[in-house]
Amino acid sequence: MDIGSTIRAIRKRKNITIAQICERTGLSQGFMSQVETNKTSPSIATLESIAQALNVPLAYLLLKKEERMHIVRKEDRQITTSGSEQLKVAHLSQTKNVRMRIVEMPPGASTGETPHAHEGEEVHVVLRGRVYAEQGEDAGEFEEGDSFSWNACTPHRVQNIGDDTAIVLIAIYTETDNEKEFI
Repeated sequence: MDIGSTIRAIRKRKNITIAQICERTGLSQGFMSQVETNKTSPSIATLESIAQALNVPLAYLLLKKEERMHIVRKEDRQITTSGSEQLKVAHLSQTKNVRMRIVEMPPGASTGETPHAHEGEEVHVVLRGRVYAEQGEDAGEFEEGDSFSWNACTPHRVQNIGDDTAIVLIAIYTETDNEKEFI
């Protein structure tokens, strides 16, 4: 873990000197320097004291870099196409197990002629338009503001049944870090 670099980055961002941290925690400057350069690993009690001095949650100091906030600006979204109908898919932020996508479906377009299945769970929110969704024996028509969810291991499909482009926000949860596209 790179806790020391995290502590240093927070301290510098907040314009706090090592001397000020030491004054607040009772730790020596030499020890704090070793902590910030990852030459020593502080105890949980010491980390808690440092976290309080920096006014951050202790848990934040223990997060791995990939577990921290990940930002994707609208203009930086990765855009791909999916399926035979080349649905436009905007990739939003994601964690190890949850992916967020916005899918644009032209009138009549669908996720495929036949239902498909894959690992994970999905939650859909219709942001614009009208869609028809089916999973096994369950089916429904959904409009702006409606949502539906399912375990994706059962074959499913979604189709735009409106006259305009439908936009659907999809959250996909998988137990593994799997980059496979699920649209």
